[in-house]
Amino acid sequence: MKAKTLALSAFLFAVPGLVLAADKIVHYPFANGVTAATQSGKLDGTVKFYLAGNQPNGQVTIVNDDIEITRRTNAFWKADQKTCDWALQSVLISLQDEAKKAGANAVVDIVSNFGNEYSDPQNYECHVGFLMSGVVLKAKLAKVQ
Repeated sequence: MKAKTLALSAFLFAVPGLVLAADKIVHYPFANGVTAATQSGKLDGTVKFYLAGNQPNGQVTIVNDDIEITRRTNAFWKADQKTCDWALQSVLISLQDEAKKAGANAVVDIVSNFGNEYSDPQNYECHVGFLMSGVVLKAKLAKVQ
């Protein structure tokens, strides 16, 4: 009985903290996510990724100018950057798959789009909450020659 009372007390003490746990917006280097996904074999290197503000060398032909991918992952008791990079890698895998289906070899003009567009030539935006982290990228699929 004492253990149940102690557990209930601990839970009730923790609840206000959980209820007040606010979402936050963080920005991390995009290149780190691409590199980690490529090194782990999740990306095969046939599709290149370019944040808005960075353009590939060569002639760019847009194949699809309206693609948006959203991915979320469990953030409970995990480091923010680890969960954000994990969600980013999941988005990148989906973008690579969509590019291949469309016959594209690049994803260009990538911006974060969690309701409001965030454009940075080096960083992506991630929303971190108590339970979930999420990344939303909006981009264009392109053929680069």
